[in-house]
Amino acid sequence: MTEVSRRRLVQGAAVTGGALALPALGATEAASLPHETLAATRRAAGAIQVTPADPRYSGLISGSNQRWVGSPDYVRIVHSADQVVRAVQEAVDRGLKVAVRSGGHCDEDFTASSDIRVVIDMSGLGSIGYDPAMGAIAVGPGALLGSVYRALYKKWGVVLPGGTCPTVGAGGHIVGGGYGALSRAHGLTVDHLYAIEVVHVDAAGRARKVVATREPNDPHRELWWAHTGAGGGNFGVITNYWLRSPGVHRRAEPSALLPKPPSEVLLSDVSWSWDSLTEAGFTRLVRNFTDWHERNSSPTSPGRFLYSQLKTMHRSAGSFRMSTQIDAAAPDAEGILDSFLAAVNEGTGAGYRVGDRYRAPWYYAVTEWSGFVEPAVPRWKTKSAYVRKALPDDQTRALYRQLTRADYPGPFGMVALVSYGGRINAVTSGATASPQRDSVVKMLFCPLWSNPADDALHVRWVREMYADVYAATGGVPRPGGVNDGSYINYCDSDLADPALNTSGVPWHQLYFKDNYPRLQRVKAAWDPRNVFSHSLSIRLP
Repeated sequence: MTEVSRRRLVQGAAVTGGALALPALGATEAASLPHETLAATRRAAGAIQVTPADPRYSGLISGSNQRWVGSPDYVRIVHSADQVVRAVQEAVDRGLKVAVRSGGHCDEDFTASSDIRVVIDMSGLGSIGYDPAMGAIAVGPGALLGSVYRALYKKWGVVLPGGTCPTVGAGGHIVGGGYGALSRAHGLTVDHLYAIEVVHVDAAGRARKVVATREPNDPHRELWWAHTGAGGGNFGVITNYWLRSPGVHRRAEPSALLPKPPSEVLLSDVSWSWDSLTEAGFTRLVRNFTDWHERNSSPTSPGRFLYSQLKTMHRSAGSFRMSTQIDAAAPDAEGILDSFLAAVNEGTGAGYRVGDRYRAPWYYAVTEWSGFVEPAVPRWKTKSAYVRKALPDDQTRALYRQLTRADYPGPFGMVALVSYGGRINAVTSGATASPQRDSVVKMLFCPLWSNPADDALHVRWVREMYADVYAATGGVPRPGGVNDGSYINYCDSDLADPALNTSGVPWHQLYFKDNYPRLQRVKAAWDPRNVFSHSLSIRLP
């Protein structure tokens, strides 16, 4: 899934709407073609327009989260940046609200709200290749993370430290400051973003392509900066990413442009039975997990090579799991893993059951191992929090109360605590648009369900849990102290509702902190007509 598997995840499965019978190539096929051949193929291909009369329409008006189904006038499937320019210009000229979909994993209705009349489907822009003119690796926004990892590894032996769900699209993932199993060792996706190509709309209503880089003398550098954590749907349509790690020369070989993944990893999967845990034991376990990360998440800590997901499920599930990997070549990797497992379980009064414990090639782990993915479930609601310190007693007790409620029959109700920090925290808060740079754990609150009739039940539960956990700070993880706001890639429109966010802290402060005014200036410069907007988009100043 994302960093934690809560989305539509079947190992190796295609994203909803991905198998489109198009006369052009999909993201997986794209990864296997030479970059030049693919570019020529796309220049020759025409955009495809799907209207309600087309049998494909019902499969293209929603993403993986089936809570959100749109009713656009048409879906435009594009295969080149020029086709995006034409699609955007047509929508602007006709006064139609436009939205963009890449992988289709949005948690809210950003691409399916009732006012959206045109959806631009980016699945045809999925190429992955070396661009010698930029001295960087180019990745199209329609490329799925699984395809990105395969292409980078097989062609050049490098990696982008992104999320663990193979069906998430690069388009929204990177721009939101994506993270994953290698981020503690190598930083966020945006820490390796060299440049972007964006189709924006100027004050005169003209759609244009522009390239922005991180070079200090680039007049468009602020536009690049805004794409390092603000999330999608804010400034324009991203039509290409170029990746090159900071400090790497543009003339370097492609194999030196991005970090190297581990050759092998140690994989661990353990579980606890709810019957073995008292309230004191459960709250101790959760506190232990966050306490270990507080002590082992500096940018130089040996623990930065370890990444774990503690997925606490509702008691009705019977048990819950913790899945962990560590670079097998890290100094004393076996010892670090053993001490981590012991530290998490210490004082709980319970024992854990060992599922997996073995050494495997990293490539196998990222493409095959089930530890970081969950069964496909078509409906969900997310909330999130950054954690800077070991969780206090009031928060752990609230988690226990909500996860053991007898009036909530939701075995797939989940609160995941996920490793963060390490090299992520080597970057200053303002260097990118991702400002949370001293957190050690990220939390995801997420019920999953199938029946549309149960929507209200599950949404109410996760709202009540969030309000309970953060009761002392107005129902949200207020920045400062233990917490540091929320993660825009786990978007939650509730934060903009004053009835649910009573903290006095505006939603944009929770996501962007002091970077928000700067993001607003970029919005005014590059999308002055507010063509690209949704419920949590950057507002014009």
